[in-house]
Amino acid sequence: MEDRHRHIHVDQRSVRAGLAVLIGALFIAGVTWHGVSAKSSAPGPDPAAVAQTPAVSRTLAGGRDSYADIVKMVAPAVVTIRTEGRARIAPTGFQDDDFFRQFFPEQFGGTPRGVPRQMPRQMPRTPRQSGLGSGVIVSGDGYILTNNHVIDHADRIRVDLTDGRTVDAKLVGSDEPSDLAVVKIDASDLHPLALGNSDAVEVGDVVLAVGNPLGLGQTVTMGIISAKGRATDRENYEEFLQTDAPINHGNSGGALVNTKGELIGINSQIASVSDGNIGIGFAIPANMAKRVMEDLKTGGRVRRSQLGVSIQGVTSEIAQSLGLKEVGGAIVSSVTPGSAADRAGVKQNDVIKSFNGRPVHDTNSLRNRVAESRPGSTATLVVIRDGSERTLTVKLDEKEPAKSASSASPADREDTSALGVTVAPLTPDLAERSDIPKGVRGLLVRDVSPDSRAAEAGIRPGDVIQQVNRQAVQSVEELRAAVRRTADRPALVLVNRGGQEIFITVRPS
Repeated sequence: MEDRHRHIHVDQRSVRAGLAVLIGALFIAGVTWHGVSAKSSAPGPDPAAVAQTPAVSRTLAGGRDSYADIVKMVAPAVVTIRTEGRARIAPTGFQDDDFFRQFFPEQFGGTPRGVPRQMPRQMPRTPRQSGLGSGVIVSGDGYILTNNHVIDHADRIRVDLTDGRTVDAKLVGSDEPSDLAVVKIDASDLHPLALGNSDAVEVGDVVLAVGNPLGLGQTVTMGIISAKGRATDRENYEEFLQTDAPINHGNSGGALVNTKGELIGINSQIASVSDGNIGIGFAIPANMAKRVMEDLKTGGRVRRSQLGVSIQGVTSEIAQSLGLKEVGGAIVSSVTPGSAADRAGVKQNDVIKSFNGRPVHDTNSLRNRVAESRPGSTATLVVIRDGSERTLTVKLDEKEPAKSASSASPADREDTSALGVTVAPLTPDLAERSDIPKGVRGLLVRDVSPDSRAAEAGIRPGDVIQQVNRQAVQSVEELRAAVRRTADRPALVLVNRGGQEIFITVRPS
């Protein structure tokens, strides 16, 4: 009992001593961080102490160490985007081989033995696929920013709002070079997110990424801006904000916001060796997104300018050989005759140091500065030529859209019209290979979406769409325009099927 009593007695003294130390520590902490804890029962904060508190701490919700109020403001503007479309299947490589078509007609596009050439062939059914991504509501009337790769090849786009509503969305326009797209929904009581100035963002700024990673539902992650002006593909228009805020599949099209709750970027890509987050994510700057969105809303495509030069970055060795005092800028390796640069007097070996008063750090920054300028506008170039600076004035030309899977002309690709059919312009070669009678003009139906209006009306693969509402159609654009003009009533479609012309009515969307 004596040992036990001593042990307890010693413990009590230790407790008293510990409490004294703890009270002293709390007193010191209370003086240093007075007013920070929302749960403190101490008197109100001293104004002088608050004035010394870091600004970022004072902007946090209620003085708490939390971003909850920012998330509450941002979350309703970030939506989930679900898409449905046809899977893209690579060709076999033998479809145009006459030898294989002769002996295996059913597999390689010829007419099966014993079947009259006039009979339409049933084209192979393209499998359906679904997609999942994120988007950001940026206006009260329902405009949503997302990535082009989220909605690419989609026949149907649906938007899940945070209040539980699911609504159909209409594609306003998409831009593959910047990986941006705009969709629109008709819904009330929306909570748009304000666009911030992404040029004012600095490396080290705290940011939140909001989206739907891996289909789990809306998720918020935190990090900082790790770098600016990043590019992962020199063929596209990229000037990414790099962040270590965890971004995973499904975050694409979601929001990157600052601590004011402003949209400063659209999450777009991750860099990973394991196909998962390793703390290197990329977001399209809000200023670029705003410019692209305005063009898509007004004209359906993005208009960009071009100088008409080939350029490369100035390395340390190039700077030494040219006698430059510093590394940076873009050296002109060639000038296109008759181009805007040629007319302005730009010469081979010129080093472009600034564009419209903004420094040119590398080829990517110059390319983006030129592209974001309006075609036909006037810009100033500061170049170094033979060791001295010169200022040139250039009137910018408009850059022709590059041909790609989403921007090539109708003659170069197949496309999906508003009817839910995949069509291709009927060239003489295609007509011969598809057993279409000579003289037939129009669009060959390659595939029909099973749940589309065209399928419901009875349009089949192998049909040739010749007219819509008595108007001849021979290009995808003409078909789309004709369908849009009859959006409020059934469309009367004239098709040629196996040499016979029939009318089919397709209900309005």
